[in-house]
Amino acid sequence: MSSTPTPHNAAKLGDIAKKVLMPGDPLRAKFIADTYLENPVCFTTVRNVLGYTGKYKGKDVSVMASGMGMPSMGIYAYELFNFYDVDEIIRIGSAGSLRDDVHVREIVFAMGADTDSNYISSYCLPGTYAPTCDYSLLARATKAADNLKVKYTVGNVLSTDVFYSANKNKATAWRDMGTIAVEMECAALYAVASYARKKALGILTISDHFFLDENTTAEERQNTFNTMMEIALEA
Repeated sequence: MSSTPTPHNAAKLGDIAKKVLMPGDPLRAKFIADTYLENPVCFTTVRNVLGYTGKYKGKDVSVMASGMGMPSMGIYAYELFNFYDVDEIIRIGSAGSLRDDVHVREIVFAMGADTDSNYISSYCLPGTYAPTCDYSLLARATKAADNLKVKYTVGNVLSTDVFYSANKNKATAWRDMGTIAVEMECAALYAVASYARKKALGILTISDHFFLDENTTAEERQNTFNTMMEIALEA
């Protein structure tokens, strides 16, 4: 019998802190651990999804990748909340802006997550579910951003299942509804957290723009989006 709670994570009970930061990219998880955590210890490398626990300002913090998309986020977030007794997960990731007043490298707090995914149907709800973040985490994060004098935008993002969409009007339609940016994980994270009675928040850095000529490189996304990392750690 396996000594770990799940086949997807090599951590033992107690290896993971109550607070977990979740970037999508495993190398971003390593960057955060190496840059911000004291004495980080790697607790998993299963499927190359890297996870670390260390100290930040004297408190235990873990950072672990979620992979790309809602199915992957759903698996790892579910296991962290239900098998490893994690209390809160803060997603820190990149997003594509839909609004002309939200530019590359700016911060977005995902208060709610619109979605075109069928992920929520797994809960067999008798209606439409609106995935939202935990307000206490949002309040702490915006306070941290204010203290750091960081410009940010709060509102709905789109959590999409499709990176390459055949629908050429998709971005315009969501922009017309006031959606700030597009990403691929928050709706699943918020649903999993709500069902587990735990806390979740998405803090996103704009990496590109759907309507303006603004972009960043993969290396920049991996190694330089420090502001959202610092906000998440301070929240």
